[in-house]
Amino acid sequence: MQKKISQRREPATQICLQGCCPTPLLGLSEPRTSVSGQRSSLSESRRNFVAAATSSIFPNVTRFTNHESLPSLQQSYSEFTTVYPQYSDADRIHQIREGDYFHLSRRNYTCLDYIGIGLFSYSQLHNSERSNSSRADEAAGSTSSPQPQIPRSDFPFFNITYKTGNLKTQLLHGGQESELESSMKKRIMSFLNISETDYSMAFTANRTSAFKLVAESYPFQTSRKLLTVYDYESEAVEAMINSSEKRLARVMSAEFTWPRLRIHAEKLKKMLVQKKTRKKKMDTRGLFVLPVHSRVTGARYPYLWMNMAQDNGWHVLLDACALGPKDMDSFGLSLLRPDFVVCSFYKVFGENPSGFGCLFVKKSTIPILDTSTSLGIVCLVPATERKLLQLPGETEWSDISNSNSFSGPISVQTDLEISQVPEEGTEEKERMPRNSAVEEIAQEPTEGTAISGSNEKLDIKCDALDHVDAMGMTDIGNRGRYLINWLVNALLKLEHPNREGERLIRIYGPKIKFDRGPALAFNVFDWKGEKVEPPLVQKLADRSNISLSYCFLHHIWFSDKYEEERPKVLEKRHKGLLTDDGRRKQKADPVIMVVTLALSFLTSFEDVYKLWAFLAQFLDADFVEKERWRYTALNQKTVEV
Repeated sequence: MQKKISQRREPATQICLQGCCPTPLLGLSEPRTSVSGQRSSLSESRRNFVAAATSSIFPNVTRFTNHESLPSLQQSYSEFTTVYPQYSDADRIHQIREGDYFHLSRRNYTCLDYIGIGLFSYSQLHNSERSNSSRADEAAGSTSSPQPQIPRSDFPFFNITYKTGNLKTQLLHGGQESELESSMKKRIMSFLNISETDYSMAFTANRTSAFKLVAESYPFQTSRKLLTVYDYESEAVEAMINSSEKRLARVMSAEFTWPRLRIHAEKLKKMLVQKKTRKKKMDTRGLFVLPVHSRVTGARYPYLWMNMAQDNGWHVLLDACALGPKDMDSFGLSLLRPDFVVCSFYKVFGENPSGFGCLFVKKSTIPILDTSTSLGIVCLVPATERKLLQLPGETEWSDISNSNSFSGPISVQTDLEISQVPEEGTEEKERMPRNSAVEEIAQEPTEGTAISGSNEKLDIKCDALDHVDAMGMTDIGNRGRYLINWLVNALLKLEHPNREGERLIRIYGPKIKFDRGPALAFNVFDWKGEKVEPPLVQKLADRSNISLSYCFLHHIWFSDKYEEERPKVLEKRHKGLLTDDGRRKQKADPVIMVVTLALSFLTSFEDVYKLWAFLAQFLDADFVEKERWRYTALNQKTVEV
């Protein structure tokens, strides 16, 4: 099902003013008259978009009560492109998917659980495997002595090793970088539009390591506070909070108002704004951590919060892990210039979630950091050995910043920050796409062979980054906006039969909205109004070759108007916390467990339609029981709730 679509492009600056950027940087550099005009144009554009999305998608249908009554994929696509004629699906994206990510269509695989940015394409892995196989065959048929295997410049994988030292020293003085690290660093900073003049960069094992490194290096002795803005539980944020509390930081969190889960602006402003004192010089208040975009609910938070924090003496950490692939181009980074930026990269979309994290620190901020030694900084080394994960302390690591060889390659999961994704050092879940990097790489280096790339210049080609650059911010932003809002509209039209108004799907956070992000948090409710447990939804989706995630929403604030809904909405989850004396205490947190998904720049209309059709099956009251029976009948393990 591919269809030629006429595309109409507009200048990037005009698109940004209409909301392609999460939120304009109002009041920072534009004259007031210009800002007023921008606001008027933005408001009108958003109203028109929401009106079209609400009234033009399935215009003659108020609800669907049977999964067999859904319109076909072809009919739905035709109506979709009528509403969004600028949607570009059959052109470049189709060519990229079929040419470079052909494993998605061959496996009929819908990948909706990858948060972040991929580095390489599947075709790079495929071509490298074929090339390596051919060279192995040639070597097997040769009578001469085998030649040392030098890493190919187009080989897309690497391993990481932990690096000794502390963050401050690493950022100030660095060390001898391999060609691989140097090339990768330049490519990433160029992709993220971050200046090497203003920022220093360190590779980290994952997102959690980056957050923990900041917490262990930030001067909480003098700047006591840590203020975070997250509507969901995050392993990385928890690691930062735990490390900060051990260093006597005062930890605070923003709250989110029920039912729309917007930031409780009054409370956050009160925590950010410094009271007037007689002191002429403003004291540094602490560290403010803002994601700008929730990687779970899709809510976007105005850049104005960063500006307010900086005006009131806070250092700012910008969590860029959940932003769209080209959103960094719209940051206005030269205006805000946060003190820290964290992002993460995985290797291949839909195939390999391992990778690394990136921590950027503004050079003018580096001198204030403490010199405490901590784990988390890593080196990138060419992947040449098939080895299992080794954790620091289990073996003696060679400092490859001062050597051209390495003794202990490891492969660490990129922290995707969803509850069911394996923690660091654990094996991938069975449902994840198979063939991890360490399983696929089988080149054994000849003893004494240098593999850092010092003998030949490595030209690192990151196909996935190149594809994103070629598409550009406008096309990527528009595609995600069209698809996520169509999906929200379609899900809200699923209602249980004979129970008018009883929706199958409850969406948490923004619904149909012009500037919402491409992430979605929701739950499925049966005909009795009881929630279908998110892990069960995930397992059943996995059987349909659809990968979803689940996690916990928290820090939810109920006004008096909605206070009666609190016990119906929130769940108490007990988790063990380790005290200083080694004892474990239980803490009950009010949370909401939700199913989550995220759209990438490679997501097609067929992907979101397939998810819609899968979820519509829950309208059948016996759907879950039928699936349980089918699972057992096939001699497989029973689906666990």
